[in-house]
Amino acid sequence: MRLIIVDGLDGAGKDTHANLIRNRYINKGDKVILRSHPENDNTFGIKAKDSLLGEGKLNYIKASIYYAFDVIRSVRKYYKKGEGTLIVVRYLMGVAYLPLPLAKFFYKFFSTILPTSEYMFFLDVEPEESLRRLSKRNEKEMFENLEDLVKVREKALKLADNWNIINTCYSIEEVQKQIEIVLDNLDNGKDKSKFQNISNQIQN
Repeated sequence: MRLIIVDGLDGAGKDTHANLIRNRYINKGDKVILRSHPENDNTFGIKAKDSLLGEGKLNYIKASIYYAFDVIRSVRKYYKKGEGTLIVVRYLMGVAYLPLPLAKFFYKFFSTILPTSEYMFFLDVEPEESLRRLSKRNEKEMFENLEDLVKVREKALKLADNWNIINTCYSIEEVQKQIEIVLDNLDNGKDKSKFQNISNQIQN
């Protein structure tokens, strides 16, 4: 199974681009499953979302635990080798909301027990732009403030060495073009090291 991971800061366009990727593979005749965490079709996802909308350290801990179980549930239920494409939105980078030592530990732990692939996209956006986009939403989660966004972005970028980092401060069409170039190369079996900086080349 082709495993595509779309992760990044809140407001970076994860769901938008995950759905465009989904359409790409459906148009190619693939069977595609899209999971965007926290999901509302199971207890873990529902409780993770409720905790994120709360405040305080207890909700912080609960959100992290329920989120992890929601992700693990999706992988166990939907990840099967040789059967289409699984797109997972919000995955390993959830650990970036933890203090850095813990973030590094849990990133290494979860990247060992959970499947990974070359199809891992970290959608990057400046915290100020992230906050501007988030201000248009009706709900506000506990980490949706400038101070937390700056810290989370800094930690996530330190963890994202082997990811395809895509700057999403551009239009949806321009960003998707960058993603499509990476997908085309990966689908054609080309060496990732030869195109991993394609985003920087396009933007410059």
